[in-house]
Amino acid sequence: MDLATLKALKPNEYAEAADGYRRTSDMARAAHDRIGTQIAAAMRKSLKGEAASAAIKQLTELGKNFHYVQTECGLVGSALDAFSYEMEAAKKKLDAALADARAGGLTVHADGSVSYPPGGDKDKDGKTPEGGKAGGLTDETASAVGRQAADFNPNPKARLAQDCADAIATALKEATEADAKWAPKVRALKADDDLTVSARDWADAGSDTRGVNAAGKEYLDSMPQPPKNGDPKANAEWWKGLDSDERSAWVAMRPDSVGALDGLPSTVRDEANRMVLAEARGSAQGEYDTWLRKHPEPARYTEFTNPQTGEVNKKVENPEWWKWDKARKEAHKSIDGMDAIQTRFDSTGTKGMPEAYLLGFSTEGDGRAIIANGNPDTADHQSAYVPGTKASLGNIEGDINRGVKVWRVADDQADGRSVSTITWLGYDAPDTVEKDAPFEHYAYDGAPAFNRFLDGLEAAHTGDTAPHRSVIGHSYGSTLIGAAAETGDLNADDVMFAGSPGVKVSGADEMDVPKGHVWNEEAEGDVVPDLGRYGHGGDMFIIPSDEGFGANQMATDTQGHSGYWDEGSTSLLNQARVVAGKGDDVELVPEPEGPPEELMNAK
Repeated sequence: MDLATLKALKPNEYAEAADGYRRTSDMARAAHDRIGTQIAAAMRKSLKGEAASAAIKQLTELGKNFHYVQTECGLVGSALDAFSYEMEAAKKKLDAALADARAGGLTVHADGSVSYPPGGDKDKDGKTPEGGKAGGLTDETASAVGRQAADFNPNPKARLAQDCADAIATALKEATEADAKWAPKVRALKADDDLTVSARDWADAGSDTRGVNAAGKEYLDSMPQPPKNGDPKANAEWWKGLDSDERSAWVAMRPDSVGALDGLPSTVRDEANRMVLAEARGSAQGEYDTWLRKHPEPARYTEFTNPQTGEVNKKVENPEWWKWDKARKEAHKSIDGMDAIQTRFDSTGTKGMPEAYLLGFSTEGDGRAIIANGNPDTADHQSAYVPGTKASLGNIEGDINRGVKVWRVADDQADGRSVSTITWLGYDAPDTVEKDAPFEHYAYDGAPAFNRFLDGLEAAHTGDTAPHRSVIGHSYGSTLIGAAAETGDLNADDVMFAGSPGVKVSGADEMDVPKGHVWNEEAEGDVVPDLGRYGHGGDMFIIPSDEGFGANQMATDTQGHSGYWDEGSTSLLNQARVVAGKGDDVELVPEPEGPPEELMNAK
């Protein structure tokens, strides 16, 4: 970058180009949303057959293309804005230095050096101090030495010339560094010359996002920053205070941060998290393909000769293939979870299913995912379901389906009022019942995040009246909900437990909800409550199934630990009634007639 180029540069032209890319990104986002939530959803609802299925599949792919355009154009816009910001700062330094030089009667040369004329007090021989030329210095030490030398020069304009030259050199250096930094970043934001958005394209988009984010740190740092304490109300106020360009920059450059902020509108979190999901899915596919190349599939079947008969059987399964397939499934596990989330997106409109919102997503550790059926910001009834032991991103499909089932029945029970049910996998759940579930740190580690999420639902709600909010905890998920109530303020109106091993509090009156609004289900054949009741040492603990806990015991007609959401069951219906605010209609376990059997036996 030379002096003439920087003088002629107009940073606002890059900002105007950024506006154009942002408008394109916005149009692509609108097209993506319209295809997914309106056109394809309407087709799923009204059309059947192979032709309809093929058309919906093509529309889905088209929607992914628009999503990719949205992401990449958003990045280009933010990159150009960041470049314009840095070049504007350098240009202002140059313009100020040139103005100072003109005012001081100095001459600026094409190479950035500055000449000054003779001037100052005459010496003892009657001579006026000579003029000279100052070259710009950007090294801090060298610049200090140059200024000190200029201070000793009897010509008073020597110091001004040195200051101007240093400022010009600094401006040119900063402009050159910005140009060198951003030129390859912008060139990298170029899609393949085809109409297919592949996993590799999305992996590249993830790399682009990280690159633009790292390069644009100075630009992002110049904007209002999210609150450090993570308070949902403060997050909401921060977002409201941003202008449209700032919001676009945060979503494009830091979608992971925006998507994780409780209190922001669900539409914003969903947009950001879908970008993170798509990029993570692309990267995961690349890693899986690499795994397959390094671990070629062995023969599935091998020959086996019967030692007694000598007969050769060529259809005996190869033990090595079983080991390989087990490792392959583990390598593919995170992709299974991400595909399950995409399947939920794609089912919008099927049998009346509302739009899904991705309110949280991460592949770190066992993974995180928070999926809402219906927009919780406008819903009259909100419900958050917390899964238990073994829950992870890789096997989240079942937990997503539970949220869907609750929504369907609750929507029927809600008398026309809107319902949003949420699957909240926002914590690291225990991996096993035997080894991990007895440890309470999983619950206490996740409790603050759950409380922030519930507070965020309240902060983001836009309805005229406050929503009715319920929470459902299955297995260890109930333990987390209890820990959330014990250590904070559980922002809920109703609490439901299913198959609970214990909730860290001794009674329903400690659950932060009105009296009579704690509910419990224990199915026949579910051994988990007994594991919690007797603990590992045989001592008895109070759990929600016990009469002394004080929970309403809901009638449960399912079997075992995982049947509470069986379609058509009373267990599911009772949960849905509470979600829809119809606790009075819940079918309760009949009160036993006469003294308990244990007391009779004791007598």
